[in-house]
Amino acid sequence: MENVIEIKGLTKEFKVLNRHEGIKGSFKDLFSRDYKIVKAVDDISMNVGQGEIVGYLGPNGAGKSTTIKMMTGVLEPSSGELIVNGRVPYKERKKNCEDIGVVFGQRSQLWWALPLVESFKLLKDIYQIPDKDYKDMLDIYGTMVDLDMLLHKPVRQMSLGQRTLSDILAAFLHNPKIVFLDEPTIGLDVSMKSKIRELILELNKKKNTTVILTTHDMGDVDALCRRIVIIDKGKKLYDNDIQHLRGFFGSYRTLKIRPKEEIKLAADELEKELKDLDIKVSISDDNEWINLLVNEDKIKVLDVLSKVQSLHDIRDMQLEEISTEEVIKKIYEGGI
Repeated sequence: MENVIEIKGLTKEFKVLNRHEGIKGSFKDLFSRDYKIVKAVDDISMNVGQGEIVGYLGPNGAGKSTTIKMMTGVLEPSSGELIVNGRVPYKERKKNCEDIGVVFGQRSQLWWALPLVESFKLLKDIYQIPDKDYKDMLDIYGTMVDLDMLLHKPVRQMSLGQRTLSDILAAFLHNPKIVFLDEPTIGLDVSMKSKIRELILELNKKKNTTVILTTHDMGDVDALCRRIVIIDKGKKLYDNDIQHLRGFFGSYRTLKIRPKEEIKLAADELEKELKDLDIKVSISDDNEWINLLVNEDKIKVLDVLSKVQSLHDIRDMQLEEISTEEVIKKIYEGGI
């Protein structure tokens, strides 16, 4: 598999002013040379092959956006090597832009007051897309989404989901080798998230486009990514597939219980009662279940269930393997 992104020892440093408090401090800062060096990205190396979908994950401030900005040519690295599509991005920004597409959260690249088709035509001219290639892409889009409903609708009249869908179509329109997606499903409902994920997978499959995905939504990761790269404080912590990652926490299970009493009250009580057993207690998104994350190297799930049943009336229970979201949390917390 051909590598479209090659990174070796990539580092990005920023000079940050050590600010002082108060009005006098603000005035002093105007003339201060008291700076500290912050490494937003610290010695990262990895290769990405053509057609891969890679989840690039990390907590806020980990250095994800800085890395993406260097890949797109917006920022120049402080040191290290970075090759994208055979080019150094910041040295050949225009050429680099011709072979990439970007979708950054809720910041649309579409023209607000114009129908979507006019935005597409403008992008066709900007990227100099041949007529046949443009028509072929619209035909492909038409097999995936209800394109007629979107094409003649002004962007400002679209729902958030429709706008995100349209932004992704726009990013793939000129058939780029790489598309960078930053939080593409943020703020969307479950149904629209599913449509967005299906669209990304289908475009990746049909066009063999490499996708770099940054997200905090583990549903996106599970649905789209075979490989994930995790960074924190600028350093790479993990680079492999999700199944391999779960292997690090194979002894963890999630015991889901549905108590007869009020769920928030029961969860608070269980957190106190199980505190000494190092069991993490949380409530599910649908507010129906209490989740107990159990490390079976320390205590068996059956023992936990027996203790819970002795203290609370339980209507229902389930047992699940550790979720991707819990695995990622454990890594952020220093569990690997």
